[in-house]
Amino acid sequence: MSEAKKRKVHTPEFKAKVGLEALRGGKTTNEIGQEYGVHPVTIGQWKKEIQEQAKRLFEGKRGPKAAPDREPERLYSEIGKLKMELDWLKKKSGISRS
Repeated sequence: MSEAKKRKVHTPEFKAKVGLEALRGGKTTNEIGQEYGVHPVTIGQWKKEIQEQAKRLFEGKRGPKAAPDREPERLYSEIGKLKMELDWLKKKSGISRS
């Protein structure tokens, strides 16, 4: 009985390299497949995956967005809390209110 051929396991870096080369379009998929020893259909799948996932690279790059309608409410709450603390400290220290 002949031994079964084992599947090649490619690293994500290798897949990205080959997929990006296919995206550039300088060579045909067959030429890239011969160069790297990968089936052209597999290269097409990697290329398609890169195209589909590319938009996720740029999502959420500007950081968290604060809700503009909640910001004044939070600030007024903080002001009220600080005013109460100041009044309490003045009362405890014996400083009269002006």
